[in-house]
Amino acid sequence: MKKFKSFLILSIMALSVVGCADDDDRVTPTVVAPVVVNPTFDLQSLGNSGVSGSAVFIDNADGTITVNLSVTGTVAGNSHPAHIHNNTAAEGGGIAITLTAVDGVTGKSSTTFGMLNDNTPIAFEALKNFDGYINIHLSSSNLGTVVAQGDIGQNDLTGNSKVYSLGETDAPGISGDIEFSERVNGEALAVITLQGTPQGGKHPAHIHANTAVEGGSIVLSLDTVDGSTGVSQTNISALPGGQSFGYSDILGYDGYANVHFSRTNLGTIVAQGDIGQNELTGTTKTYTLAEKDAPGISGNVLFSERVNGETLAKITLTGTPSGGSHPAHIHANDVVTSGPIVYTFPPVNGDSGISETNISELDDNTAITYDGILTYDGYINVHLSSGMGLGTIVAQGNIGSNNP
Repeated sequence: MKKFKSFLILSIMALSVVGCADDDDRVTPTVVAPVVVNPTFDLQSLGNSGVSGSAVFIDNADGTITVNLSVTGTVAGNSHPAHIHNNTAAEGGGIAITLTAVDGVTGKSSTTFGMLNDNTPIAFEALKNFDGYINIHLSSSNLGTVVAQGDIGQNDLTGNSKVYSLGETDAPGISGDIEFSERVNGEALAVITLQGTPQGGKHPAHIHANTAVEGGSIVLSLDTVDGSTGVSQTNISALPGGQSFGYSDILGYDGYANVHFSRTNLGTIVAQGDIGQNELTGTTKTYTLAEKDAPGISGNVLFSERVNGETLAKITLTGTPSGGSHPAHIHANDVVTSGPIVYTFPPVNGDSGISETNISELDDNTAITYDGILTYDGYINVHLSSGMGLGTIVAQGNIGSNNP
């Protein structure tokens, strides 16, 4: 028994020694230094310069900041002045920091500083979130020509964007789109791009309330579209009254965009499109409107779904007489059993054969969605005229559950 105890004690001692030896041999973990990610901002080519690249911000140990510019497309022998400006590039602003000119041979520039041009100290975090942009100019004698440009800091774009179509209206051949891009600070860059605008033209643009087919007041003015380029750029942060209005607000807004012919001819709309919750999803349903009491008049009604579940309705008839105005309604039941009017369309224009409207509720204020129309127990009548002419139906067709 004593031998067993002695053996046990010796075994425990041996294990303790091994354990200590293992502790002594243990490798000290390597401490990995954190990876430093220097903020980098894109510099886009302007015009046909062919110059583009990036700007990198570096936080120096002594509290200073280094900004390195690196671009391609410059030419040996040229020197391109560069600056950090206040505000967004779309708004424009004064010079805040003068950077070293970009060398045309290398396409590079490096500037170290700790204060703005007005001697106000600036730290790295403040510059990283600066409300500004960078311009690279053609030359010191031609600062008006910017060859590369990019928003920085809080104005940098997140990569999230939304494009809405702007279709032609009163000026055939002019159409395009408006793109809203999200900034880091939640504001939005709005870029209108149109094709077919006349050289030298100046086309006012606005965001209006409601859908385009309903019409509505101007809620926000956008920068004028340059006819020579077809482009307008606007920074959007608030409505005229000061209410915040950023990227996320635009995507849910009940509105549309208009581009007008000129400041003195706002009545002529050259391009137009619904935005925000009024955007069309692409889901549609067409019902035939057959001729009835007036031979030669027929067509269809097209229902298009909006993002908010409402409906754009467009009646299109052929054979309607010039100058005519044809009342149109949705009725309950089907064309055989007939029923009362539940919804009144704007009259069909005899010259164009068209009636367009936005449908969100019936005449009695009962809400109805796009899906609700497609399952509704109803039909459509288009009449010859108001008054005594309501008895003459020029086109008719079942809709919804009566014509799945």
